[in-house]
Amino acid sequence: MNALVVGADRLGNIPGLLAEYGISIKTHLSGRDRAHQRMAGGLPANIGIVILFTDFLGHNVMRSFRDAANREGVPLVCCRRSVCALKQALGAACCGHCPDVGGDRQVTLTLRAGSSDGSVRSRPDCGR
Repeated sequence: MNALVVGADRLGNIPGLLAEYGISIKTHLSGRDRAHQRMAGGLPANIGIVILFTDFLGHNVMRSFRDAANREGVPLVCCRRSVCALKQALGAACCGHCPDVGGDRQVTLTLRAGSSDGSVRSRPDCGR
């Protein structure tokens, strides 16, 4: 699945964590450039998930990307920019019966389109 990541100048270990979930970063925008702050034209092609790092973005930028994700029916994940916060956000709705992510088992995320409450929409598929 391809991701649009918005927020932060550098991603550090985040691409490695996303790879564990089968997510690759297609586009990363820092959110600082005025041209990137509005998504009036829509999201880039072939985006399967939008990840917003809330500690690096203003309210108007977050609203713009959240609205673009809603218009196109793309799942939205909002969290702080840290490996721990992102891991927690991606596994937030897990039932507790899943093995740890990063083992031999590939985790499939079932995501629903974003909403306005700023929380995460994700659930690893554990078959239960």
